[in-house]
Amino acid sequence: MADLLRTGLYDLHIRLGAKMVPFAGYEMPVQYPMGVLKEHLHTRANAGLFDVSHMGQVILRAASGKAADAALALEALVPVDLTSLAEGRQRYAMFTDEAGGILDDLMVANRGDHLFLVVNAGCKGADIAHMRAHLDLEVTEITDRALLALQGPKAEAVLARLVPGAAAMRFMDVAVLAWNGVELWLSRSGYTGEDGYEISVPDAEALNFAEALLAMPEVAPIGLGARDSLRLEAGLCLYGHDIDTTTTPVEAGLTWAIQKARRSGGAREGGFPGAARILRELTDGTARKRMGLAPEGRAPMREGVEIYAGPEGGAPIGAVTSGGFGPSINAALAMAYLPADLTIGTTVYGEVRGKRLPAQITPMPFQPTNYKR
Repeated sequence: MADLLRTGLYDLHIRLGAKMVPFAGYEMPVQYPMGVLKEHLHTRANAGLFDVSHMGQVILRAASGKAADAALALEALVPVDLTSLAEGRQRYAMFTDEAGGILDDLMVANRGDHLFLVVNAGCKGADIAHMRAHLDLEVTEITDRALLALQGPKAEAVLARLVPGAAAMRFMDVAVLAWNGVELWLSRSGYTGEDGYEISVPDAEALNFAEALLAMPEVAPIGLGARDSLRLEAGLCLYGHDIDTTTTPVEAGLTWAIQKARRSGGAREGGFPGAARILRELTDGTARKRMGLAPEGRAPMREGVEIYAGPEGGAPIGAVTSGGFGPSINAALAMAYLPADLTIGTTVYGEVRGKRLPAQITPMPFQPTNYKR
């Protein structure tokens, strides 16, 4: 792992007994001595602290100094209504390509005089180059701040002890609040299906801030293993697995993120890469869609498992993109792209180690979400 990057909290992870693995070009903690199962359940019941400093933090500024102008410009690259995004709020978006595929998914926040973006670690170099090539905006990668996620039902109570103003935030609010003489950039969001926050903190104070959170009895460090099982139970996509350039937002079931203003007949219809295909699919539907699967029994159906319509014979009708065991639901779960005409309750079959096992198509999320509305 000699050529891998490390976050500023690497030494803390080692001190906490983390098992480190390569992930998106970084050496990252996959689990701590508590283990993935207990880390997952701890986050659902209390508060888990995740180091997500490998992700990209980017500021976009228009020459006018107005976030609204940066938002309108960025709409040329995403199928999302950013013009209506109010100051102090953020929205989920995705970069699309000319074929309608997804280049990356990201969060976009309106901070008054600029936009703040969080992009995926494995895509951040390409995303920044993409924006610089296509937008007449100042694109600045933030490289001197860590990013932490505090997730779980006790996240608000924990964070409010250090940063009292955090408690007043709602789901998808963003704020700049002070702690220990430094600026924290907060959003009330995350990728676990639980209430919680993502917190950008200057590198110089990141260790102190993480230790202050970990000193509280409700908080435990959580690795990538539980992060994956938590987001899978919440039915959330992982870029490079459930979404990529071969999947469109409509196939992926992300139509909720494409507001009326950008759709056919909307105030700013189209105007983004792949608009012709995406707008057509919004109207006419798609041949396949991302669906939830509940395998019978406890054997997980992992990524790459081929799905068949029947217990024997026939060609595959799809494949699992994410799968595993859901500790909160105490059952196997998976997501797959399958023919769009299949309905909830239909039984399909996944081929695991040469044997076809039944799975039912089921609604997502698998575990109810607990966002602070």
